[in-house]
Amino acid sequence: MRVTAVAIVAAALLAGCGSGGGPLPTQPTPAQPQAPPEQIQVANGPIIIGPGPSPLAVKLNAPDVVQVPFHRPPRAGLLFDLDTGRVLWRRNPTRILPIASLTKMMTALIVAANTTPQELVRITKGARNAPGSRVGLLPKRKPVRVESLLYGLLLPSGNDAAHALADKVSGGWRSFVTAMNARAQKMSLGCTHFASVDGYVDAGNHSCAVDLAALARAVLDQPRLARIVGSRSAVLKFPTKGGKLYLFNNNPLLRTGYPGTIGVKTGYTDAAGRCLVAAVRRRGHRLGIVLLHSYDPGLQARKLLDRGVRALRGQF
Repeated sequence: MRVTAVAIVAAALLAGCGSGGGPLPTQPTPAQPQAPPEQIQVANGPIIIGPGPSPLAVKLNAPDVVQVPFHRPPRAGLLFDLDTGRVLWRRNPTRILPIASLTKMMTALIVAANTTPQELVRITKGARNAPGSRVGLLPKRKPVRVESLLYGLLLPSGNDAAHALADKVSGGWRSFVTAMNARAQKMSLGCTHFASVDGYVDAGNHSCAVDLAALARAVLDQPRLARIVGSRSAVLKFPTKGGKLYLFNNNPLLRTGYPGTIGVKTGYTDAAGRCLVAAVRRRGHRLGIVLLHSYDPGLQARKLLDRGVRALRGQF
């Protein structure tokens, strides 16, 4: 006869009450000491790099259940279950390629580990002069909330926001990049190396679809960041004329209202081409997609995700 632990405890409690002895004494469970967040030391002081979520164990040993005959396929890509790691479709998943502003997913992780939303950032001259995509309107010598800059980093992909946040956290972009690479190593991202906080320069700044899948899950597993990357647009208090900043997400799935889209990031340079890391929630699963150097990432993502959802419906 099988006796459950619940039944044993219930019987013991009844026996104690029936004998007049009252409830059985309980021994409090000692609190487990929490490990301190992992840090690295840079010139301006310690930067927290973790602890972070465990890396996504992408399962490449099973055949693809999704097939899409692209006339012009991306250079690399992956369609996968964000919760189990099951791969549904792949193309060169470990090929190392430049990743442009997909870099900013790691930038956001380091910022989130080292700041609170209400902290203020003073905009430096270097941040205001950052080349490439920009939030714009960053006020000189006026403080801006960290959270507003995170929205500016992740929705319109502002390089100026990336540099302002790096200055806030580490006093400069070089120390910040050191922390980014330390976090990549901690997450076992073997394809990945960062050379900038924004991905504007391609040299030395690269990853692969498998690593970007793990990075996407790390971002989505942070409620603070998941809320931002899942926003189609944002209206934020901002210390400029009018007092508000209007931002719109570059994610083509969010912009077109693709059902269930929950993030995460786009990127583009001449060398990297158009890149997309995105995720949707369907039928109790989070499906993720990575497309590197795609001629039309929005269209290709929709085709793959449509087939992926049908595969989920049939449970492979």
